[in-house]
Amino acid sequence: MIHLPDSFSYVRGRETLARSQVLRRSWPVVLDLCVAGIGLACFYGVVQLASYWFGHPLPAITISLSPRALPRYAFYSIVRIWLAYALSLLFAIGYGYTAAYNRRVEALMIAGLDILQSIPVLSFLPGVMLAMVALFPSRQIGVEMGAIILIFTGQVWNIAFSFYSSLKSIPRELREAAMVYRFSPWQRLVELELPYAAIGLVWNSMVSVAGGWFFLMACEMFVLGPRDFRLPGLGSYLQTAASTGNGVAITWGLITMIAIIVATDQLLWRPVIAWSDKFKFEQVETTSRVRSPLLHLLQHSRGLHTLRNHTIQPLTEAIYQRLAYNRRPSAGGAAQSSILSRKSRERLNAMLRGVALLLVIGGVLYAAFHALSLLREVQRAEFLQILEGAVATFLRVNTALLLASAWTIPAGVAIGFHPRLARVAQPVAQIAASVPATALFPVILMALVKMGGGLGVGSILLMMLGTQWYILFNVIAGAMAIPTDLREVATLFHFTTAQRWRTLILPGIFPYLITGLVTASGGAWNASIIAEYFRLKNQTFETTGLGAVISAATDSGKFEILLLATIVMAGMVVTINRLVWRPLYRLAETRYRVGA
Repeated sequence: MIHLPDSFSYVRGRETLARSQVLRRSWPVVLDLCVAGIGLACFYGVVQLASYWFGHPLPAITISLSPRALPRYAFYSIVRIWLAYALSLLFAIGYGYTAAYNRRVEALMIAGLDILQSIPVLSFLPGVMLAMVALFPSRQIGVEMGAIILIFTGQVWNIAFSFYSSLKSIPRELREAAMVYRFSPWQRLVELELPYAAIGLVWNSMVSVAGGWFFLMACEMFVLGPRDFRLPGLGSYLQTAASTGNGVAITWGLITMIAIIVATDQLLWRPVIAWSDKFKFEQVETTSRVRSPLLHLLQHSRGLHTLRNHTIQPLTEAIYQRLAYNRRPSAGGAAQSSILSRKSRERLNAMLRGVALLLVIGGVLYAAFHALSLLREVQRAEFLQILEGAVATFLRVNTALLLASAWTIPAGVAIGFHPRLARVAQPVAQIAASVPATALFPVILMALVKMGGGLGVGSILLMMLGTQWYILFNVIAGAMAIPTDLREVATLFHFTTAQRWRTLILPGIFPYLITGLVTASGGAWNASIIAEYFRLKNQTFETTGLGAVISAATDSGKFEILLLATIVMAGMVVTINRLVWRPLYRLAETRYRVGA
């Protein structure tokens, strides 16, 4: 053995220390350059997108199946999905907040949410697309905004349900603390409600974006009577490849989509999940945290740190102080004037609410009158066909929910309880949830036809592929939100597996599970428009069902059939929600709320 002199070891150690210090100083610079590069790329993308959107409407678009067109198509689809998600998040927070704190309209708003989530994307299509094209007749942005709103209708409802149920299950002691410290509504939203709902919002956002990918094919390429609307995008690429049976193009499209999903998971969802873990409601420090190297690097970026300290933080503090109540007590005339101004604001708000209510009632009556006149054209045979399809779709939806729950509940609890498993399983689940089942459906359908199963069985499988992720991601969020101290108590008292599920896991995930089941049920009804009516190689496969009636009516432009089928579907979903899901929601709010 060779023994090195002490002086050599000392020099070697100094060199290693100096090298590590250089790396620590240089790495933030590299990160800042990367952030600047991303900013420039985003600016270039906005410029290109603006020149395309505000140009003249394009004539009939031919979708190229060349792999060289995929980067441009993918860029357009990513922009549509994320703009629709931003719109969905804003709508969900505003809608859920209003429904949770305004008892006068809460029941009406939740019923409206039930109805809206039960309406398929294609039922929104005629009104949305024709309105957007009429609003921007000489610009391409009209068709683009129509597609974005259609994707929005497939993303928003589960986020709204999640935020509403989180607000209703906030522990009483936290609400009392906010009252003691006299939080304004803005302070309560920022300091209590959004942090408490963060975990549910993050996981439901993931499944909403996955739902956007699922309905992308229907939103980028569709037929409305004699008009054929096509948009360049990844969804239209996959739909064209699937309808022509081009396996090579389908493979290229799926590879591109999977690459986008993996990049989104690593660059966005993993940092957001790690960030939201700090909002877990618990009384002891957890021993295992979700970690993200990218979040760590962003938190230690010098450029972002300077931007946050000198621009973002002063701006947010100024806004925060203006929106917060002044806690200094007023005296004399100031207090009286404050009371008078508050009363005048209340009168003005009451008048505005009355005017808005009258306008809404007038609009509803006007639409109802025209709808009834349109429904008179429905024949008796068509009405019986709609009822028969409603029964068939009802059976398929509930079968898909039972099969999906059988595996998603135990899998979601396992992922939520074990961060190491979550690091592997969550990206896999995100990829599987985001890959449109309609892109894989040609292969599944042909195999079922050869086996003699047909579309009746295949539609159940397609509903599962499109809606089981609502249950899985909500169960994961519920399992992650169970306080660590409760889990440690269960371990300390040596609970058996059955006792853990009965006294800890099922009560802990119950509010999230109900949200997942409600949104999965609505998603399954929505997915029926694709699952029960499918085109393959210029041939249409169809089975008895309400979704098939809606899809066929949209293709042929029979708006009276489309309207009646949509009303029947919405009525069935609302009835189920009233009789089943709403009592379970109340049970989650009263009995299974986490609190001291």
